Amino acid sequence: MNVIRRLYERFASLVHELAKFGSIGAIAFLIDLGMLNLCSVGVGLGPLTSKVAATTVSTTFAYLGNRYWTFRHREQSGLGRQYFLFFLLNGIALLFGMLTIGFTTYTLDLHDTLSLNIANIVGVGLGTLFRYWSYKKWVFLEATEPIPVELPEAAVKQDR
Repeated sequence: MNVIRRLYERFASLVHELAKFGSIGAIAFLIDLGMLNLCSVGVGLGPLTSKVAATTVSTTFAYLGNRYWTFRHREQSGLGRQYFLFFLLNGIALLFGMLTIGFTTYTLDLHDTLSLNIANIVGVGLGTLFRYWSYKKWVFLEATEPIPVELPEAAVKQDR
């Protein structure tokens, strides 16, 4: 049991960060999936145009959620810089989705909604791996000074 506790203590911040990143990502994925189907099936846009529109909306949500919740303890190196890099990296990650959707639609000649959604899920999965790595590397940098997440233990005891 001590081994598990020590492992948890060692990786607690990473576990919490991944949980937050995953929560924001799950909501952004639902926004992406809903917008993709709305634009493609509901409005009648092409699959690639629908993917770009869906990604634009879901990326905006993901940026706000990751900046102000997931990575709030990291260096805030300026809204303009972070916003630019975030959307640039999401543009690169969008290529994964565009390639899988384009391959499915135009190479495999599968034009049904199920095939579109499966291709989108594969593309989002590949893009998510790239995004997590790239956000930590270039967008939400390690804080140069520790940012307190909780009150120091001494301050909590004095309040009692």
